[in-house]
Amino acid sequence: MDWDNLRYFLELARSSTLVGAARRLAVDHTTVARRIQALEKQLGSSLFAREAGGYRLSESGRQLLPQVEAMEAAFLAVENAAPPSGQGLQGLVRVGTTEGFGTLVLAPQLARFAQAHPGLVIDLLALPRLVHLSRREADIVISLERPARGAVLVVKLADYLLQLYAAPGYLAQHPPIQTSEDLRGHRFISYVDDLLFSKELQILDELHRPAQFSLRSTSILAQYEAVRIGTGLAVLPAFVAAQDPTLRPVLPHVARFTRTFWMSMPEDNKHVPRMRATWDFVRDTLQQQHLLLLPQNAAA
Repeated sequence: MDWDNLRYFLELARSSTLVGAARRLAVDHTTVARRIQALEKQLGSSLFAREAGGYRLSESGRQLLPQVEAMEAAFLAVENAAPPSGQGLQGLVRVGTTEGFGTLVLAPQLARFAQAHPGLVIDLLALPRLVHLSRREADIVISLERPARGAVLVVKLADYLLQLYAAPGYLAQHPPIQTSEDLRGHRFISYVDDLLFSKELQILDELHRPAQFSLRSTSILAQYEAVRIGTGLAVLPAFVAAQDPTLRPVLPHVARFTRTFWMSMPEDNKHVPRMRATWDFVRDTLQQQHLLLLPQNAAA
């Protein structure tokens, strides 16, 4: 049996879409479809049910999946037991995280790490949605919620501060905001409720339930830009807004919120040198970024 076909089966089972599997395998989606068809013909059984939202494992596919996962684990064990080639870290590591954190904090650090290891390729998925470790969308995931189950290695990466911010031009056009009651009548910028990917981002409700929104976006960077031009008030991470001298914290001693980043990866990844090295680098680097994530002068 062709192991490559089984590898295509595994990625499609994890991603549920031809496009997702193709991206992971660095091939065209038609190649994935052709490989799956070849495997199904060889086995004499349909492995997936084709649905509008993607591909769902059939009963035959569910029976085959643990066997192929065991083959993959055995292959990785052999690969990791091989003596080092003397060429340093080699291969691909895919890191998934939230958009703002990935873009503004993690990207420069991972770029330096990749520069120091020419044989390493880092895929940074900085997305305004949850990156699923269980579907193997990434090798390492940094999320706002601690994974609750599975054979997963988890570490608390860092706490970070969020505050209510506004542009001076916006504040100058409105009466002073001295208490939470003064927020009534103001226009806000926030997330799109039904597309919010983590309950940890439901922050405004803890402070004030807005009656009016100027802009709602799945992107925290879009929200930041809208605040910057004076469109309204928004709760933003300090690592985004505190670096901008044109923004002002609003109710700095009241509208302060702390959230946590958690880092996780499958247990079997910890024995892969490039995975472990990337994991250790991110953990150690974020410890040095404490003042960026939890600035002491953010309320000034």
